[in-house]
Amino acid sequence: MSLLAISIFLSNCGKKKEEQTEQEKAMELVDKITKEAENMSNEEPKEVVDAKLLKELLPEEAAGLARKSAESEKVGAMGFMVSKAEARYKNDDSSIEVNIIDVAGTGALMGMAAWSMMDMDKETENGYEKTTTYKGNKAYEKYNSKNNDGEMAVIVAKRFVVSVKGRNVAVDKIKDTLDDIDLGKLEDLK
Repeated sequence: MSLLAISIFLSNCGKKKEEQTEQEKAMELVDKITKEAENMSNEEPKEVVDAKLLKELLPEEAAGLARKSAESEKVGAMGFMVSKAEARYKNDDSSIEVNIIDVAGTGALMGMAAWSMMDMDKETENGYEKTTTYKGNKAYEKYNSKNNDGEMAVIVAKRFVVSVKGRNVAVDKIKDTLDDIDLGKLEDLK
């Protein structure tokens, strides 16, 4: 009987340590996000780049799909500005959307890319979701292999969010489209 009680006690101790470790990890993440949010809120908004310059960085085609539309805009309210360029590419039932956004005029990158404050790596039977590094920049990647839908986003120069979303396309086509965007030139715009 006492052997059974000791076994139960020891197995519960292990669970409590695992739970405690998970709680510690969660608290570290909350602390990291809180500190980063404080740092960002203390920064003054900067002038955003001309949206037309962002539009020039949009590829003419995306992984073999013809560009159907491209637009740019610079909008603001109450002293906060955002500059954005967007393009859509389509062929039959496959499509890709590319966005380049300058959020320097808001002083709040976290709202646009909360994933930039954390590390994640999740895999399911249908796909994956993870943070990673792309050409030296923090990046987020998500793909559903069952539906062939996914996205990849990158933060450049702590102010630009570049995202590529694909529907009914292979993950390589999403990555190829991101490769076609000159991130070095984008970083030079700051």
